[in-house]
Amino acid sequence: MSETELDRAHGLMQAAPEDETAAMAFYRVLAATELFLMLGAEAEAGDAVTPEVFEVEGHSYVLGFDREARLAEFAGREVPYVGLSGRALAAMLAGQGLGLALNPDVAPSAMLLDAQAMGWLAEMLAGGPEAHEARIEELMPPAGLPEALLPALDARLASAAGLAPSAYLVGVAFEGGARGHLLGFVDALPGAEEALAQAVREALVFSGLEAAALEVGFFRASDAMAAALARHGLRFDLPEPPAARDPAARPAPGSDPDRPPRLR
Repeated sequence: MSETELDRAHGLMQAAPEDETAAMAFYRVLAATELFLMLGAEAEAGDAVTPEVFEVEGHSYVLGFDREARLAEFAGREVPYVGLSGRALAAMLAGQGLGLALNPDVAPSAMLLDAQAMGWLAEMLAGGPEAHEARIEELMPPAGLPEALLPALDARLASAAGLAPSAYLVGVAFEGGARGHLLGFVDALPGAEEALAQAVREALVFSGLEAAALEVGFFRASDAMAAALARHGLRFDLPEPPAARDPAARPAPGSDPDRPPRLR
C-alpha cells in the first residue's frame, strides 16, 4: 500500500522529535485527514455512534485509520465504521477520556494519541473566526511572513477543494495606519466563507501564529479589488471539487466528515 500524507508527516515528526514545527505539521495533517473510525455496532438513524474501544495499559482508545483498506486489514473481517475528519474526531473525543489508536499494526504512522493529546488538539481547533470590517488603503506584495506559514496555507487550502477557485496573499495597509496581511478569496461559493476562514485560522494555529496575524476577505472576480489582489498578491489555486461519492458507501452518521457524531 502506498505511503499517505499522514505517513509522511508522522515520519518527519519521528525523525526529529525535538522539532516543534514537524510535530505541528503532523497535527495539522491529522486534523485535515479523513479518518475511518471502527465502530462496535452499526450506526443507526440519528447522530450517535458506538466506537470500538481498546484498553492499552489502563488507557482507552478508539481505532482510526486513514484508509478504508487499512481498517479492513486490521479487522480481518467486515466491520461497521464511520468516516470523519481528524478535527471532528478530536471534538467528539474531547472530555470523554478516550484517545486515538491511529493505524495500529497496519501502517508506518501507527501510534497511540492519548486522551490528553486529543483534548489538546480539540482545544487548538476550537473557536471560530471573528468578523470585523476595516477599510483597506493600500495593497503590496507579502513580506516578512514566517517560513512555516506558506506551506501550511497551501496544504490547508488544498483540503478546501471546490469552495473557491483561488486566493491571493497580499500585504495590506489599513485606514488609520495599521499594517498586516490579507488572504483574499475570489468567487468563493455562497455560504463557504466560514469554512474558508476556519481553514486559514487552522493554518495559522499550526504555524504557531495568532489568528489575528492574517486577515481574510472575500471578493467577486468582477470587483476592482480582485484585480488589485492579482497584481500584488501571491496566488493560491484551490483544487477542483472531488467527484461525488456514492452516499451508500458511507454509513450514516458521518456523511459530513467535519461534523462530529455523538458518542453513544
